[in-house]
Amino acid sequence: MKAKTSAALVLGMVLWMVSGAVAQQKPDEIPDAPSATRPIPPSSSPNSAPGNEENTAPQNSPDAGSDSSSRTSDLPTRSPDNPPSSLDQQTPPPPMPEIKTVPAGSVPKDKDTGEDVGFTIRITPNLVLVPVTVKDADGHMVNGLQPKDFIVLENGQKQTLKFFTSDPFALSAAVIIDLGMPDVGVKKVQQTLSALQGAFSQFDEVSIYTYSNRATRIADFTGVGKQLTAVLNEVKTFNGENNGPAVTSGPLGPQGPMINGLPVDSPVTPVSTPPRVAHVMNDAILMAARDLAKRDRSRRKIIFIISDGREMGSKASYSDTLKVLLTQQITVYAVGLEAAAIPVYDRLQRIHVPKTRALLGYSDLLPKYVSATGGGKVYDELSTASIERAYSQAMGDARDQYTLGYSSKGIGGYRQIDVRVRRPEVKVYARDGYYPLPSPR
Repeated sequence: MKAKTSAALVLGMVLWMVSGAVAQQKPDEIPDAPSATRPIPPSSSPNSAPGNEENTAPQNSPDAGSDSSSRTSDLPTRSPDNPPSSLDQQTPPPPMPEIKTVPAGSVPKDKDTGEDVGFTIRITPNLVLVPVTVKDADGHMVNGLQPKDFIVLENGQKQTLKFFTSDPFALSAAVIIDLGMPDVGVKKVQQTLSALQGAFSQFDEVSIYTYSNRATRIADFTGVGKQLTAVLNEVKTFNGENNGPAVTSGPLGPQGPMINGLPVDSPVTPVSTPPRVAHVMNDAILMAARDLAKRDRSRRKIIFIISDGREMGSKASYSDTLKVLLTQQITVYAVGLEAAAIPVYDRLQRIHVPKTRALLGYSDLLPKYVSATGGGKVYDELSTASIERAYSQAMGDARDQYTLGYSSKGIGGYRQIDVRVRRPEVKVYARDGYYPLPSPR
């Protein structure tokens, strides 16, 4: 009897210990319900098994160490009358917004008009800017004019002004110096280069070119300062042509010593030909115009040439060079020296002698460039002081102009411009016309 009692006591203790262990075991067979504050854990796969570390969370992870009471609070109350809520199922993502980008190789159509959208390029009319100088009978600038005082005609049609200002513009100036002049004229110019630099402002940019037998760019565009001073000091070391014809024979000729007309060192008398004479003004202006075409459009682009006006031997023609100037809206100003400064010289150039242009070249192109581009007139100067005054006056005319702008639908060939001012006895200087730029593609 005593043995049966002891056995029953031991069995009861064993059952009590087993029930306690079962009570302490976590209910892993009940999955956690989805929570609005915690992400949904990955679902178990058939390949997951105890001891597989890739499919089980670490013991020190937040999910494993969270309080069971907080996890149990996330579970909704379930009954036969209370089916699982929508949280038990994964919420579908919101609908994708309408895609408005254009797939490669296609262009969408507007539903109403049927026109292409997305890659439509609309071409606006060209804005034509016309710098205008207005002077009175004494050659002084006329200030205070308003848009209503101007009339602009393109190919005879009156234009409506869209832009007007009398504010000065910063300049992009290409200075061209003729080294084909006699050396005495070149030396005269070199004495005035300091005044030339002083005619520009600190906001301008200047490039320097020279020409004789060929055109040369001495310095690219630079601000007014030490670098420009160094360039002009280099120009002061250049020489012009020797006065008089080339020496090809005689005691000062290039051949060696001669006795009785025969060379001492050679039985054959050498033949000396004079060097090729050329004054490539067209090539120099074209080079400067192409460089100016690359400058900022907010600047006023000018070419300032100091020359005696002779042109001979250029590869570029006058008409082709002028077309580039008018297309890029470049104005030419000039100071005429030596023969170009003679008062009756321009009238002498109107007398055409047959077959002389091929031998002697052209001497009337400089005023044509100036007049066609709106630069006014050639400043014909002979003395050093008058050349310096011409620098200041030309730069003032270039900077302090009226700027008129209008929208033009003109395409193709040359468009003629006529600017008029409703004031008596005034002279108006503006370019004769322009060539429209090609339409963008």
